[in-house]
Amino acid sequence: MRRGRPRSENADVRILEAAHELLVERGYDRFAIDEVAARAAVAKTTLYRRWPTKDHLLVALVAKIQDEVSVADTGDIRRDLSVYLTAVATGLDRMRRVGRDLTGEEDRSAGVVAELVAAAARHPDVGDVVRNLFARRNALPLALLDRARERGALAPGTSSEVLFDQLAGALYYRLLVTGAPIGADYVEELVGQVLAGPGATPHPEGT
Repeated sequence: MRRGRPRSENADVRILEAAHELLVERGYDRFAIDEVAARAAVAKTTLYRRWPTKDHLLVALVAKIQDEVSVADTGDIRRDLSVYLTAVATGLDRMRRVGRDLTGEEDRSAGVVAELVAAAARHPDVGDVVRNLFARRNALPLALLDRARERGALAPGTSSEVLFDQLAGALYYRLLVTGAPIGADYVEELVGQVLAGPGATPHPEGT
């Protein structure tokens, strides 16, 4: 028995594109879900059936943005992690800056990322969505680390999860707590030091 109409992928695309545009223009505080519906030319009920609050919608948008970052496996774990985490850091920095006035002053707040972390803590359903998002996405770099360990690039006892926590945790710590830059230079140094630590071979692959 058929139940309701099928979900329209085209509507989803339009909604997420409109949400991205509005977020870049307005930032989190001035982001209005009704305006997203208007820009996407969909009924409000269509949008609310998919994402009941702006936090649900923004988590979906973050998921879409993250899915656009590939996880390559070239056989050089240091290089592959550096490329992947630099792309992640660039995205985080971009989300930190959306909707901000260009005053020329340094802005070290965490922006949208901090708002979504707070929403996940306040609302269990949003928290579940966020955790599921990261579990799905993190499976890719964790598999990358597993393969590196299997070919001997990491010590046999290395935990892929703990190693990745060290890397990703450092990025989010700088974003959410210190406000320090998280550019490519920092990522290169971070990856190099983590891989040179206990549980990893201290030399580049292929040498």
